[in-house]
Amino acid sequence: PSFGFLFDIDGVLVRGKTPIPAARTAFQKLVNSQGQFLVPVVFVTNAGNCLRQNKADQLSHLLGVPISQDQVMMSHSPLRMFKHYHEKCVLVSGQGPLLDIAQDLGFCQPITIDTLREKRPLLDAVDHDRRPKVLVSGDFCFKPLSVVLFGEPVRWETSLQLIIDVLLTSGYPGNPYEQQNHPHIPVLACNMDLMWVAEAQSPRFGHGTFMVCLENIYKKITGKDLKYEALMGKPSRLTYQYAEHLIRAQALQRSWEQPIQTLYAVGDNLMTDVYGANLWENELASAAAARCRSVLVCTGVYSPHPEVPPDSRDSIAGAAFHGHRDFRFDPGLVEPDHIVPDVDAAVDLVFQLENFVP
Repeated sequence: PSFGFLFDIDGVLVRGKTPIPAARTAFQKLVNSQGQFLVPVVFVTNAGNCLRQNKADQLSHLLGVPISQDQVMMSHSPLRMFKHYHEKCVLVSGQGPLLDIAQDLGFCQPITIDTLREKRPLLDAVDHDRRPKVLVSGDFCFKPLSVVLFGEPVRWETSLQLIIDVLLTSGYPGNPYEQQNHPHIPVLACNMDLMWVAEAQSPRFGHGTFMVCLENIYKKITGKDLKYEALMGKPSRLTYQYAEHLIRAQALQRSWEQPIQTLYAVGDNLMTDVYGANLWENELASAAAARCRSVLVCTGVYSPHPEVPPDSRDSIAGAAFHGHRDFRFDPGLVEPDHIVPDVDAAVDLVFQLENFVP
């Protein structure tokens, strides 16, 4: 094969924990009778609340085909490359097995929001029922030197308060806020999705919404913009660069000698999947792949009713920009190369475009 697939998961293969029916049909077309993939496939998700192996196991069960962790790219996967932070003490925010995720990525001294709250109970004051009965401050012997945002946390008010405390005290939460607190300690953020789809009829808040809250609180207090050392997850270039690396590693492992000339990014979100694929396409002049094509499905965030209208490109260009603050809005970047009903139709379309017969 001279092409590969980058599949989004939520809204393309599943909605919440419910498989989308077209997904199993599509993946039966992508493997041979031994369960081996006929083309290189990488799952590029902005989720970040579990380990790659857990996500691979979930996908294997849902799709009925064997998926390895080397085919899975979480929003936090590029953090493996940020080795100069791995030895430092980092405050991590999100949910799921945060310490396991951080340590798997290479971080040696991660601290969770819950641990910080336990050591500094006076800092978390929004929920009156959770305020400490005895006003004592716990010992805290770690000084966070950076903040890593893996995904949306459960108690937003606690995470927002404690992250702000760390940023405005240069890593000494509990101390008075510093007058000169800018530039603040480094912040690395994964998953900028404003919204995502689950079983509910309308999209739900994503980590991008939490980041909007954090950015606006920081600016309201300091008068300055919160700065990110790195943003990863779709639509960042870093994510697509890493995904292409995984595609080429698969082709090499299978001894496929023909170079990969086209990547097909299949997703349901204009502001992440389509925007990211088009942004990466613009960058490919200096990369190995020749093309990156976006294929938008209608089973997730983007869901036209009752059918895709003939003037869909006009409606897309006029849509509100749900992308992150640090990404420019260009109507051309949210125009998909193809719009199809579901992932099964996406696979059929790509096979037709590539004259590929399994």
